[in-house]
Amino acid sequence: MSETFTLYSAAGSGGVTVEAALTILDLPYRVVEMGTWFDDKAAAEMAAINPMRQAPALALPDGTLMTESAAILIWLAETYPAGRLGPPPGDPLRPAFLRWMTFVSAAIYSLFWIRDKPERLVAGEAAAAEINASTKARIAECWAVMNDRLSPGDYLLGDRLTVLDLYVAVISRWAERGRKRFYRAAPKLADCIRRVDADPRLAALWAERFPFEPGWEGV
Repeated sequence: MSETFTLYSAAGSGGVTVEAALTILDLPYRVVEMGTWFDDKAAAEMAAINPMRQAPALALPDGTLMTESAAILIWLAETYPAGRLGPPPGDPLRPAFLRWMTFVSAAIYSLFWIRDKPERLVAGEAAAAEINASTKARIAECWAVMNDRLSPGDYLLGDRLTVLDLYVAVISRWAERGRKRFYRAAPKLADCIRRVDADPRLAALWAERFPFEPGWEGV
C-alpha cells in the first residue's frame, strides 16, 4: 500500500484547493494532470476515474477514491487535525464551517460547470449569453450573502486559516475578469483571501498551478 495520495487535478481548477491543503498539511502526493474543463478528450479520460467527469478526485493511500472538493477538504481537515485546517466536531465554529463549505460548493462552485460550457444545457448563442449573465449575477449575490453573514478576523472564520479560506481563494479567481466582482460583492472577505494568496507555504504551488499573472485581479 502506497503512503502517497494521488490527486487527479488540473492547473487552475478546483483541484488546486486540494493541492493547497495537502501542501499545508505536508502530506506526500502526486498529481495526475487531467487537462481542462474545455477539453472533451480530458473529460472522457476523467470518466474512468470519476463518472461525473470532474476533477478533483483523490485516491487515498489505502486505495479509497474520494470525489467532491468540499468533501475532500473537510475529510483532510478532520483526518489531520494537527494541521488545524478546520474546526473539529464540538468546536463552536463547526456549524459555520460546515455551512459555508457546503454553501460555496453547492451555491457557487456548481454554477461554473454551467458557465464553462452553457451548451451542455442550452442551444444557441442568445441562450448561452443569457445563462452567462444570470449565473454571473447569482454568483455575485452568493458572495454578498457570505459577506453579510460572516464576521472575519484574519481569515473567514476568525484568526486561523481553514480549508474554507483555500476554497474561496481559488473559486473567487474564476470570473472572466479575476476577482473584481468578488471584491465588490464581498469587501469584508477581501483581506482574508489576499492573505491566503500571500501565504509563503503556498508560494511555489500558486506559481506552478495557478500563477498570479499581471492584472489578474481585474481591479
